[in-house]
Amino acid sequence: MNVPTNLRRDRYQVEPKLVNPRADQTARRLMAYLCDTYGKHMLTGQQIGVHSTPEMEILHRETGFYPAVGGFDFMDYSPGRANQGAVCHDTDHALRWWEEGGIVTFCWHWTAPRDMMDLPNNKKWEKGFYTEATTFDVEQAMSDPSSEGYQLLVRDIDAIALQLKRLMKAGVPVLWRPLHEASGGWFWWGAKGPKPYLALWGLLYERLTHHHELNNLIWVWNGQHKDWYPGDETVDIIGEDIYPPKRDYSPQADRFDTALAYTSSSKIIALSENGILPDPDQMLTENVRWAWNCTWYGEFLYTRDEEGKLPYSEEYTEHSMLQKLYRHPFSITRDQLPNLKTYRLP
Repeated sequence: MNVPTNLRRDRYQVEPKLVNPRADQTARRLMAYLCDTYGKHMLTGQQIGVHSTPEMEILHRETGFYPAVGGFDFMDYSPGRANQGAVCHDTDHALRWWEEGGIVTFCWHWTAPRDMMDLPNNKKWEKGFYTEATTFDVEQAMSDPSSEGYQLLVRDIDAIALQLKRLMKAGVPVLWRPLHEASGGWFWWGAKGPKPYLALWGLLYERLTHHHELNNLIWVWNGQHKDWYPGDETVDIIGEDIYPPKRDYSPQADRFDTALAYTSSSKIIALSENGILPDPDQMLTENVRWAWNCTWYGEFLYTRDEEGKLPYSEEYTEHSMLQKLYRHPFSITRDQLPNLKTYRLP
């Protein structure tokens, strides 16, 4: 799909209005900054690992800068994992990141509330967010609010709400990206098609926004297909997760254009996950200006040598491209962010 260049340019003009009318000042300030910056710059971003978190320091070592956006995951706060002894510190990491001047984004690899297979290979409970590792039926659960499955979904949402409340209490706005990549079907929340997924998105939005009164959230939808779009009334920002071939630095114009077509409303479009960094010069030439990127962790950034050291890996993005992006005038690193605690309100 080809969208005219002038349409893409117009789409960079987004009003800083959040879908939650009671959004607090922290969320409104961050949204104002994102709208002011959109189309003019891309915020650099990086997801941290699950069991080890060297990514930010490796980036600083290799480029001299920290990314503007830090990516975190509520995965091990899921009751299905916590009940197995999993421990998570991502809320603590996010609190520290915000205090150091960075922007926080969270996803949630939501382990199914029950019915993990716990079989060898890729079907153990640790993989319980994958469709292949659970028999939990989201369609059945969402069809009956009185069912155990539905009540367990609510239980899990409430567990994550506790972490989001910690962030809200500390004044941290969150780029909140739940139920991601649903249309791919590889996660249980997308395994039964759009209808139960959309119902689950509605439940999640309602429970967090109205029941828990979490007003620090900016809702980032990342369903990756128009048929799965929940509607403008519950989506602030659209994210695309893209893993092109190794060292393919193209700006992924087709995927940007696809994201534009999910709605006729003006929404910020972000590269919410990436394996390869896009070339900033190509982004400018082709007028494909993602609001931020968030490189996935581990092998996309580093390897581990025989001495246990963590050298930068050029397997996906060459070192020269990493430095180019982090030093490019189009890119924003953490040290270039304004004070978002006092940024002007819209």
